[in-house]
Amino acid sequence: MFKLSVCLIAALAISAVYADHINKDAQIVRETNDAADAEGNYAYAFETSNGIAAQEAGNGAGVSGSVSYVSEDGTPISWTYTADENGYHPVGDHLPTPPPIPEAIIRALEYIQSHPHQE
Repeated sequence: MFKLSVCLIAALAISAVYADHINKDAQIVRETNDAADAEGNYAYAFETSNGIAAQEAGNGAGVSGSVSYVSEDGTPISWTYTADENGYHPVGDHLPTPPPIPEAIIRALEYIQSHPHQE
């Protein structure tokens, strides 16, 4: 139940921060909240009149969910995520990605791997 509360508060805070410019009088148009059962399974979802939406489901092993809203410049922003023993894993087009590894570095790593250090 604690994990649900923390996740819900985080989602609401993120939504409030990013959507503050849209409509302070927004209304909740859809809301579901399935409280945790004996095994820890839970789910929640909400949507507001200004286009913010979030949903999440999980249990003691991890969670998955999604968030979407419209940015200040009108760009739709959305991402999905999972969180488990390996951490938080967001996926979204607006998130930065690392640059590709340069070819010279790839070749060097392959060389090192094929020529192990001998003592």
